[in-house]
Amino acid sequence: MSIFQKCASFTIVNEVKEKGIYPYFHMLESRPDVEVIMEGKRRIMLGSNNYLGLTAHPEVMEAAVKAIEKYGTGCSGSRFLNGTLDMHIQLEEELAEFVGKEAACTFPSGFQTNLGIISSVVGRHDYIISDRENHASIYDGCRLSFGKTIRFKHNDMEDLEHCLADLPQDAGKIIITDGVFSMSGDICSLPKIVELANKYNAAVMVDDAHGFGVLGNGGRGTADHFGLTADTDIIMSTFSKSLASLGGFMAADKYIIEYVKHNSRPFMFAASVPPSSCAAALAALRVIKKNPKIVTRLADLALYMRNGLKERGIPVIESESTTPIIPFYTYDFETTLIKAKEIYDAGVYLNPVLPPAAPEGNCLLRISLMATHTYELLDEAMDIIHSVISKK
Repeated sequence: MSIFQKCASFTIVNEVKEKGIYPYFHMLESRPDVEVIMEGKRRIMLGSNNYLGLTAHPEVMEAAVKAIEKYGTGCSGSRFLNGTLDMHIQLEEELAEFVGKEAACTFPSGFQTNLGIISSVVGRHDYIISDRENHASIYDGCRLSFGKTIRFKHNDMEDLEHCLADLPQDAGKIIITDGVFSMSGDICSLPKIVELANKYNAAVMVDDAHGFGVLGNGGRGTADHFGLTADTDIIMSTFSKSLASLGGFMAADKYIIEYVKHNSRPFMFAASVPPSSCAAALAALRVIKKNPKIVTRLADLALYMRNGLKERGIPVIESESTTPIIPFYTYDFETTLIKAKEIYDAGVYLNPVLPPAAPEGNCLLRISLMATHTYELLDEAMDIIHSVISKK
């Protein structure tokens, strides 16, 4: 059998395209903002992870342009060799200070950050205990490591304890969880995770891609939200969401950072974050520090939208805290694509969540908000969503 037989048998895309409900690769023709031009038409953007709306912030854009003028378009090398700029060091220092850790280390993307951390920290005789709804990058980081991965039921602390209790007491163990889960918008049970980690001699790592800039004092993230920064051994996040750029970072005790920098293949053998992306992330971080109220505004908008959707009869999935991720069930695969297409055609872009990102029969439509949305825009969008969802 040809190695490409699997490719030839992959027909679902063409089947969905023939029905006119293919949801991916819509062409954006304007800057990412609360309103965009997509395929020639104005759409209200409710599908971006640009949580604080900083991709269009003048200070962020100006910093990126100036960085290109000073440093050029790329470093043409890894951080390990010729690819370290003074600006990389400055960004790492300010990120570490912001999240409350001794040191930080940047990676070319958030995905590579998880690959780089997990594959270097977890050895052959170590164990990873991972939430079943963790991001794909965590799954792939686990595969890249030489350790054994055990998955516990999503946010199920009883199941987590069962997993931990079965492991050797003196083995190396790390519990890895998303801070805010990207599809459901719910928050990890970090206080109980830390309690169990202490009981069973395990470390804790939080992927805060969707928590950084969203939760905690001034957007410092999930660990800060619970007052558990000191008890969270590794915090990672991405630049592609609240920091309006491209790249990622980990923050931890200095000796952990030094080990990763000298043992992580995704760090050592990848080109460094380009000057423009580094400058944009640094400028965005400084905007957040100067304007912590934008984090509060995002939470206010999320509460407004949740309440507005429920008032219109759309049963959103509840969350213990108001995150900007607001999903609601559409259940059936094809129904989800049809509704997403109708909402898109009516002027709102949001994201369908399909298997494997959602279980079979539990497909979702996922809204994500920006701090720069207005209440008027959200009312317009909610009316459009309601008109489509309520239609039989």
